[in-house]
Amino acid sequence: MNPLVLSSLLLVCLPVGYLAWSVLSVDRKSRTAAVTLLARGRRVAEVPEKSERRSLDRIGHALTPAAYVRKLDRLLALAGRPASMPLGRVLGSKLALGITGATLGAFLSATGSTPLMKLAGLFVLVLGYFIPDLLLYSKGQERQKAMQLELANTLDQMLISVEAGLGFEGAMARAGENGKGPLSEELVRTLQDMQVGRSRRESYLALAERTSIPELRSFVQAIVQADTYGIAISRVLRIQAKVMRVKRRQRAEEKAMKLPVMILFPLLFFIFPVLFIAILGPAVINTVVTFSTQ
Repeated sequence: MNPLVLSSLLLVCLPVGYLAWSVLSVDRKSRTAAVTLLARGRRVAEVPEKSERRSLDRIGHALTPAAYVRKLDRLLALAGRPASMPLGRVLGSKLALGITGATLGAFLSATGSTPLMKLAGLFVLVLGYFIPDLLLYSKGQERQKAMQLELANTLDQMLISVEAGLGFEGAMARAGENGKGPLSEELVRTLQDMQVGRSRRESYLALAERTSIPELRSFVQAIVQADTYGIAISRVLRIQAKVMRVKRRQRAEEKAMKLPVMILFPLLFFIFPVLFIAILGPAVINTVVTFSTQ
């Protein structure tokens, strides 16, 4: 047989045979399930957004200074980076609220010629632009306070797990699974950072950067030093848990000491006047009536 004809037959038959084998041997059920899952994930990931919102976000990002953008990103990190408030949306909402506040401020300044109305217009302008900052700051403060309250109990749980035989990462995972607050979320995120290839030191330091709690930062520094110098982690956890309990008791005592000073002004301006009216009112009325009849 001619070698040219033989090579032509091989070049035709081999691809056709491979194609037929691929079609016949494929697992259609598994393929259908995989395609369904992939399509479902694609629909979730590719959520259509309004072009107006995206353009507003881009304009807000372009008009905002880089240092201020970093400050907003820091506020978002302290607030836990809520899914409903990404950085682009915050910048776009600041631009929209700033324009709205400027419009209201100009209207107030135009309708009133007094300096008070002009000051009110300026106040509305500033308030409209900084409303997202105030919301992020408030949410971040609440989240940090919740983490501070959970810290002592979480360290106790981790200490029990380590003394029971678990490693430090296993104790973190157990505390993250059992907890329900923001501190457990941060522990789970730290473990996820390690799973994606980040070093333990970088993951711990990132945990400290995402918080503003001095106790948690000192705990992270102690863990980093223990990991660097090979100190027993159970000893570090025991000391840190004891320190956190002492600091929690000191914070409670400090709040108890501040309570008389905080209640002084409500007593002077709201409670004492009512007591004076209720106690001395009848005597004053009787005195007035007695002197008026004479």
